[in-house]
Amino acid sequence: MKFIASVFALCICLTLSAQDLKSPSEFLGYELGTQFTRHHRVVDYYEYLVKTESARVRLESYGETNEGRPLLLAYISSSENIENLEKIQTEHLKNTDGEGNPSTAIVWMSYNVHGNESVSTEASMKTVYELLTDKTEYLKNTVVIIDPCVNPDGRERYVNWYYQFKNTPNTVDPNSKEHHEPWLNGRPNHYMFDLNRDWAWLTQTESQQRIKVYNKWLPHIHVDFHEQGVDNPYYFAPAAEPFHEVITDFQREFQTTVGKNHAKYFDANGWFYFTKEVFDLLYPSYGDTYPTYNGSIGMTYEQGGSGSAGLGVITNMGDTLTLKDRILHHHTTGLSTLEIASENALRLNQEFKKFYQPKNYKYKSYVLNGNPDKITALTKLLEQHEIEYGWATGKTAKGFNFSSGKINPIKTSKNTLVVGTDQKKATLVKVLFEPNTKLSDSLTYDITAWSLPYAYGLDAIASETAVEAILDLKKDTSPPSKSNNVTKEAYAFIAEWNSFSDAQFLAELLKENIKVRHAQKPFTLDGNEYDRGTLIITKADNMNTPHFLENLSTIASKHEKLIYPTMTGFVDNGKDFGSNYVQPLKHAKVALLSGEPTSTLNFGEIWHYFEQQLQYPVTILDTEYFKHIDLSAYDILILPDGESYNRFLNDKRMNQLKDWVKDGGKLIAMGGALKRLSKEDKFQLKAKESEEDSIALIPIYDNNQRNQIRKEITGAIFKTKVDRTHPLAYGYGDSYFSLKLGGDAYTYLDKGTVVYLEADSTVPVSGFASSEAQEKIGETLIFGVENYGDGQLVYFVDNPLFRGFWENGKLFFANALFMVD
Repeated sequence: MKFIASVFALCICLTLSAQDLKSPSEFLGYELGTQFTRHHRVVDYYEYLVKTESARVRLESYGETNEGRPLLLAYISSSENIENLEKIQTEHLKNTDGEGNPSTAIVWMSYNVHGNESVSTEASMKTVYELLTDKTEYLKNTVVIIDPCVNPDGRERYVNWYYQFKNTPNTVDPNSKEHHEPWLNGRPNHYMFDLNRDWAWLTQTESQQRIKVYNKWLPHIHVDFHEQGVDNPYYFAPAAEPFHEVITDFQREFQTTVGKNHAKYFDANGWFYFTKEVFDLLYPSYGDTYPTYNGSIGMTYEQGGSGSAGLGVITNMGDTLTLKDRILHHHTTGLSTLEIASENALRLNQEFKKFYQPKNYKYKSYVLNGNPDKITALTKLLEQHEIEYGWATGKTAKGFNFSSGKINPIKTSKNTLVVGTDQKKATLVKVLFEPNTKLSDSLTYDITAWSLPYAYGLDAIASETAVEAILDLKKDTSPPSKSNNVTKEAYAFIAEWNSFSDAQFLAELLKENIKVRHAQKPFTLDGNEYDRGTLIITKADNMNTPHFLENLSTIASKHEKLIYPTMTGFVDNGKDFGSNYVQPLKHAKVALLSGEPTSTLNFGEIWHYFEQQLQYPVTILDTEYFKHIDLSAYDILILPDGESYNRFLNDKRMNQLKDWVKDGGKLIAMGGALKRLSKEDKFQLKAKESEEDSIALIPIYDNNQRNQIRKEITGAIFKTKVDRTHPLAYGYGDSYFSLKLGGDAYTYLDKGTVVYLEADSTVPVSGFASSEAQEKIGETLIFGVENYGDGQLVYFVDNPLFRGFWENGKLFFANALFMVD
């Protein structure tokens, strides 16, 4: 455990008693709730607590954000517990092995995962102060772990904006600018990712660093502090249906126990609240569900306010909601949680041990075959979650086939991945791998399907019997590098194209100015068969490239790519290397649109894809100054998902875009951007018209949500058909599992329909889609390309980059960048 050095510094402050400890208001120099506290001052206060109360407080730095801000955890308990913190941690984790008999409760409280839900960081300081002064009895048998700010970059974005635009003094009029955040709002992190939806996928640096520490503690209780709309009363546990079926009776029961204790305090103060609504426990990547699937009592608390509340705002009821009010409410539920934890420490330990007893889930093993790069990507995620896996012994296994939906055998080899449920993380394995999650209610807060075999594009079965496997957590699944075959005698070098890792390899080659060609037809050479998209790197193309062979060897080794040298460009079958079917790939200059009306989340997914995944340069062009941009300087323009593109893409700007595409530009449009393009007569893309709803609405107000869900797709997975001969589909087979997030539907293109749903393939393989939505999406486009003049329009109806975790979609996007021409 790495603690900040100052934790152990001796100073005269150590002699202070708890009564002499400065409150947040005294330390900061202003009454808490009258200002937003900037992140560095929050850090200062926690460091002050360590210096003055080192016997009862420790501070751990577990990493930093993209913008260089520290990520911190504070450990608060009695002096005896802090002195024995490592021992308490060890004894607690023994419970996962069915050993030990600990009696200390472990409670982890996460504040400000959404940056503009800014009250919780303030509340964390008030809470920790009271724990060290008036509520010390809770600390006798409880270790409290506080993350004062999960998302410092987002919070500072909000706080900085607020201070730039707030009135002096602040105004409670909700129409004032200080209550209306701009497009670049404070909710997400630096890359516009929602960190509260990244616990399972670990795409962001904050999540990746936090999970390392979280797995070292696996607390009994985890609370995620949030805010919601200004006019909403406070929300706390118990959660709404659907609960995932793996959630234990005790986890359900204890949520109610906690909720009733909160209600006691809220009732006494006359504060409004609600429970059992809206916020369910299903999607596995939240700050309440992910801990729940690891044995915690995971809970979300929601205070009304968020980015529109500022320091104070008038609600629809005519009341004034202040930051002080919001702090007090979160402070109250935080202390109430700790009170219940302390009272139930022994039972929390007993039930935690029960959670980790062997499970008897229906599927005992998940068996996966496929591209080694995709297997490697999946094993890296499993290792981050400390999920055990192994390698098959070559025997045939039988089970539910993820692709066919039937019971089929699968042939295994030493490269077949096996993930079993006979392990500590059995519950998490079931949740992440199960073919189809059981829904107790179709009204959910998020997507209803996410199964990793579909997300990673792997052939898989779920076996009801344990499949024999050799456990090896750190086995390297990548093929051995053959970069030593980069010899000056070779005519050319060949690399396969069938994974996102191959795209990363190509991106670095292009950045290093190494010229690369690709095969548009399959070919056979030197006894090996190569598919469309295969990369061909010739010496002739790179005669004037400095350090060509050395750089090629280095890049191949870095990406662990097999490259095959050949002494000739004369193929055995197919097209020779000088053919027009072997074309050079362009080092394209890419621009990405930001600002209104684009979705911040989809913009962030694309931005992160370029900078942190593909590692290929991208220029961000904002809509505020877009009219001054000379588009001829760019080869590709990406329009992210978004609502109401009509205003931005007015007739004049649309005509400019058309001319740019005609002259050879490539426009990649995603999600909502397609709605505007589909209205252009010159384009093939057309929305599919659905029949008028002939079902009479039931005249009962209470049924409105039920009626609405009858038209929805709530994040379901569909098996689609693929034209694998098209450049957009290079590296794919004849089917693709697409995560569909809504019911938008477009008819087939006259030419260029690449990925599509057939009339009889509208029932999702996993997740919920209403019957009306299924009827609408039959014979519709998923991904396609339209040639327009000398350029192209690439259409992504579904999002292949969704939340950065839909691994099998990433090569489609790379194809759109490099292969489509």
